[in-house]
Amino acid sequence: MDGSGFFAKIVRGELPQAPIATLLGWKFVDFDAEQQVIKVEMQARPEFLNPAGLIHGGMLAAMLDETLSPALAATLGPGEFAPTLEIKVNFVSPAKVGRIFGTGRIVSRGRSICFLEGQLHDEQATLLATGSATSKIGRSR
Repeated sequence: MDGSGFFAKIVRGELPQAPIATLLGWKFVDFDAEQQVIKVEMQARPEFLNPAGLIHGGMLAAMLDETLSPALAATLGPGEFAPTLEIKVNFVSPAKVGRIFGTGRIVSRGRSICFLEGQLHDEQATLLATGSATSKIGRSR
């Protein structure tokens, strides 16, 4: 993380988190710039439960997006942004209320397109979901 982009400012508390990150209880854990891997933590709350008493898949998809997007955001410079163009989620195990740990990494990055992949685990290190995403890097005007 070079420290000059918006993501570094969010991590330092100089800018507010996005409302979705706040809703998910998103916390930055670590970013390995050499490996281009980010680790984050989120909180699966009772409000996220489906009728079966498990965390709704849509909430896990949002958590995965909030894991993958920051992996790229941590590498962006001032004025750059990178919305998700597409995301694919594979649900592996049911999730329950509690902490969710996300790991995301940049697979390949070009001038304007980036491919990412990641995983979500629970507190027992059970794999909950895997996924991949494509993002488009742009500049604010």
